[in-house]
Amino acid sequence: MVFKRRDKRTAWQILKDFVYPKGGWTRAFHYVRHRVSRLPDTPEKIARGIAAGLFTTFTPFYGLHFVVAATCASLLRGNILASLAATFFGNPLTYVPIGVISMKMGYFLLGIAPDHTLDKSLVAKFIGAGEDLFANLWAVLTGHHVDWTRLLVFYHEVFIPYLVGGFLPGLVLGVVGYYVTLPLIRAYQNRRRGALAARIAALKHRKQQAKEQKSRGH
Repeated sequence: MVFKRRDKRTAWQILKDFVYPKGGWTRAFHYVRHRVSRLPDTPEKIARGIAAGLFTTFTPFYGLHFVVAATCASLLRGNILASLAATFFGNPLTYVPIGVISMKMGYFLLGIAPDHTLDKSLVAKFIGAGEDLFANLWAVLTGHHVDWTRLLVFYHEVFIPYLVGGFLPGLVLGVVGYYVTLPLIRAYQNRRRGALAARIAALKHRKQQAKEQKSRGH
């Protein structure tokens, strides 16, 4: 497989690499770009997959971005692996700016008064919602009291504005990503085909020379 690792990582290593990849984010970016450019598919399908992945990073479905990206890529008839790789744009360095942009856009579109502390409380709100969800699911299993109040507040004040507001910037980023990456991928594949053809021609030439030398020797 294109993205399969040779060595297995522990859960701690996976978490550590997620927050700060080995070699830094710049090296990680170039690695993903290299892998995407070598995918065995047409430039158009790869670019559509990238667009789907970029769009997905502006959705509030954290933990499900791979599923959302793959679904969008399938609907667009794009490359699914490219869509998964493109979700790399959503990372610990960009989550907060993406969330703030999406929610402020959502507040504007829905006519909700803006939250001026949003950039400082967004991560805490998502963490709190996750903790409440886990606590309530555990309460259901153990027969304890279930309280969905804070999750309902999160749904109306965070999730819906994020979902509505993230659509437009996500769409813009996806379209821009498509038209920027398409010619780059096309040029890269043309160079690869040209280099491969040159190597094959050189191999045939050496083989022909060896055959001629052998025939002259007889």
